[in-house]
Amino acid sequence: MKNRSVPADIVLPHLVYRDVVEACQWLTRVFGFTEHYRYGDPVAGIQMHLGKAWIMIAGPREGTDSPATLGRATQSLTVFVDDVDAHYAHAKQEGATMFEEPPHETVYGEWQYGVIDLDGHRWLFSRHARDVSPADWGAIVAYAER
Repeated sequence: MKNRSVPADIVLPHLVYRDVVEACQWLTRVFGFTEHYRYGDPVAGIQMHLGKAWIMIAGPREGTDSPATLGRATQSLTVFVDDVDAHYAHAKQEGATMFEEPPHETVYGEWQYGVIDLDGHRWLFSRHARDVSPADWGAIVAYAER
């Protein structure tokens, strides 16, 4: 299903963690990500995926840091999963900190919940619940829909 309000295309975000190996273990255990590869000695970066969602995680470098060190969120990421409710139950059981719960349907047609990871990154785990035109919930469309 496609949802014109929340298009999902391929992007590879790069997230900074204080401890890359610990973050990889946490993202695997709590969110269900799978490690694809790692590089460096000591480990400098790891590529991971959850279904079709891919991320790179790395340690702090000049000009970058983790939200935990900065003391504030720097972005949020939306990952599409088939079973939001099961994903939510697992993350909650693993002790993840929720910021938007329980799973609920948004005005723009997504079934989702929000969670904060071990370093303060904000995540939304979502699935398309219905196709909603952005204009139907009050957005101003900048281009003609196809």
